[in-house]
Amino acid sequence: MQRTAISVKGQVIDLWYSGKAHCHGGNIQAVTTPGGFPLWVSPAEPGSVHDLTAARAHALPALYHAAATGLPTLADPGYDGAGIGIHIPVKQPADGRDLDIDTRTRNAIQRSLRCLGERGFALLGQRWRTLQHITASPSKISGITRAALVLTHFEHGYIT
Repeated sequence: MQRTAISVKGQVIDLWYSGKAHCHGGNIQAVTTPGGFPLWVSPAEPGSVHDLTAARAHALPALYHAAATGLPTLADPGYDGAGIGIHIPVKQPADGRDLDIDTRTRNAIQRSLRCLGERGFALLGQRWRTLQHITASPSKISGITRAALVLTHFEHGYIT
């Protein structure tokens, strides 16, 4: 597994270092029910991989199919450009104008619904402490996350 890359400035960088979080880690995507129960987690991508890139590789193909059958997906603004059926809040105009009341209301409703989806991450990340600050080898992060998902399903009676 490749652990380094060359930046645009010609410097060696560690792929598992996230500039956004300012620490090493992995990027895991998840799909949750509308009520926020985690259904699926992706394999771990290096921490430097953008959320949208990881989602395109793992989650979006299935979500496009769901959208085509009438089940849209709610996502945060970081998924701008994700494609049809992926709904994100409308961003503030660059010229500083306020959004109209209908758009602000739509954003508020969407954010209030999407917060339920964030519950799925909380169920995994807060219940299983090992996922909060994982120091295992990057090659083991995917397996540990999937094990936490299975244990969460068992704990909530989805599997026996």
